[in-house]
Amino acid sequence: MSKKLLIRDLTLRDGQQSLFATRMTQSQVERVLPLFKEAGFYAMEVWGGAVPDSIMRYLNENPWERLEKIKAVIGDTSKLTALSRGRNLFGYNPYPEEVIEGFNRNAISSGIDIMRIFDALNDVTNIKSTIEYVKNNGGIADCTVCYTVDPKFTPKQKLKALLHFKTLPHDIFTIDYFVAKAKQLQEMGADMITIKDMAGLIPPNKSGELIARLKRELKIPIDFHTHCTPGYGLAAVLMAIVNGVDIVDTSIMNFAGGPAAPAFEIIQLFANKMGIDTGVNVDAVVKINKELKKIRHELADFDSYKMFPIEFDITKDQLPKEVDKMFDMAIAFAKANKEEELLDVTQKIEKFFNFPGPDEMVKNAEIPGGMYTNMLAQLKQLKLDQLLPKVLETVPMVRVAAGCPPLVTPTSQIVGVQAVNCVIDENKGLPPYSTKSIQFVNLVKGNYGKTPLPVDPEFRMKVAGVNVEMPYDTKNYKKQENTIFHDYGEMKLAENEKNELLLELFPSVARDFLKKQVEQKYLNDIHAIEEEKQRKIDEEKAKYAALSPEEKAKRLQYGLYHYEWSSDVDNYLE
Repeated sequence: MSKKLLIRDLTLRDGQQSLFATRMTQSQVERVLPLFKEAGFYAMEVWGGAVPDSIMRYLNENPWERLEKIKAVIGDTSKLTALSRGRNLFGYNPYPEEVIEGFNRNAISSGIDIMRIFDALNDVTNIKSTIEYVKNNGGIADCTVCYTVDPKFTPKQKLKALLHFKTLPHDIFTIDYFVAKAKQLQEMGADMITIKDMAGLIPPNKSGELIARLKRELKIPIDFHTHCTPGYGLAAVLMAIVNGVDIVDTSIMNFAGGPAAPAFEIIQLFANKMGIDTGVNVDAVVKINKELKKIRHELADFDSYKMFPIEFDITKDQLPKEVDKMFDMAIAFAKANKEEELLDVTQKIEKFFNFPGPDEMVKNAEIPGGMYTNMLAQLKQLKLDQLLPKVLETVPMVRVAAGCPPLVTPTSQIVGVQAVNCVIDENKGLPPYSTKSIQFVNLVKGNYGKTPLPVDPEFRMKVAGVNVEMPYDTKNYKKQENTIFHDYGEMKLAENEKNELLLELFPSVARDFLKKQVEQKYLNDIHAIEEEKQRKIDEEKAKYAALSPEEKAKRLQYGLYHYEWSSDVDNYLE
């Protein structure tokens, strides 16, 4: 009996978000759904993340309808999964329990089977209530531990700390730290645990060690999720497989690699060699990949790489002997924990398939690719991109001051923006933290939850005006106004609970989207009334046309036909 490995396909959410700014339209999604049903992945990530916001903002599409239409095709063939941030859901501040409960209940009733729940601080208390709501509504609670690395300091920063008799933090995010978090989540009722390495920073040996520990010490399934940006992704996934992981996350080839996850096809080739059954219909995957290539061409305006993998049909194409040998070598290196050799050979395999090589800047800076590009964009807008090296040096110090949050959305962007602000302040001769975002203030204040390290009370007072942690109080939460449009027949902006939730979770974007929906519905209603009126007129015309000339004349004489078309009545007397 062969070993089993379950595959969670990320193509329709994480894949398109990582590579094409989440711009797949509903019609593009629907072109591949019947093929995905044939493929039979264990799970398909199709919702959450940037999908609800992006498709309202850019495509004028309803997120709930997208999910429901996917479920209608996929049914129970694959479990549909979504990504959300526990108490924060899709925003920054925590939401009241009724919003969290309503969102999870409606997500599950609309088709979600597995809710992947993460918290940007790895504060498990921010996940607790979501676990309860997901499970109470028949869903699977996939609880996430966000992988991150310790701040990386320059020799100058280390020397400065030493001269001031200060110790820079180290050994924070150890294997013990991640295992302890996973155990806490298991105790809270998690049905499975995902190690989510959103920045692709976990090297293979740590991936192997972490998965091995989790498999020994936990009783629930373990999923491994990573990205390929710094060049570790494929090797890290292979090490996870060798060490007994239950599920791995992949994207289909044309939506894989670079900032996205490793390609399913490459993982399948490894599985074939290792006698592992993924349960996936690879014939269907080949068909999906061909259609995805067409869709990728259609998304060219949002494709930052425009670097397509080679044409390769895993059902019939043979690898060149030297590449086939690389697969064998990679397996051997993974089993022997030879990290350097493993990375070398897996990167050569990815090069053969024409995937982007490692992003050395991201790799050396040890920050997520999105955070790096956002900081650069912020500086370029101000024509200060020459300050980027200084910003990269500042990031670890800002991060430490803020309690060393993991670098994951949204904390990665909060820290990145603040690092830019500090460098610009310094460039103007101002003290650091003269300019600070409200999000950074709230992070330091404690609004978002407990940070991995405590924030220094003096720094908290300097930045936030308080010296003790101040958790966010949802009693101050103000519900969004559900506007009534008197000019549109008293229609409400959000006419049901699902749309009310969109308004709560994405206030400005949903308000614009829902207003367009109200306007369109009003126009449709007016059009329907006009159509019904015309239908009745047409019926009368037809009845009149069927009469004899004598009967027509008789009815006209007695004024039985005084309709809008009566002035043209002579046309019907022929």
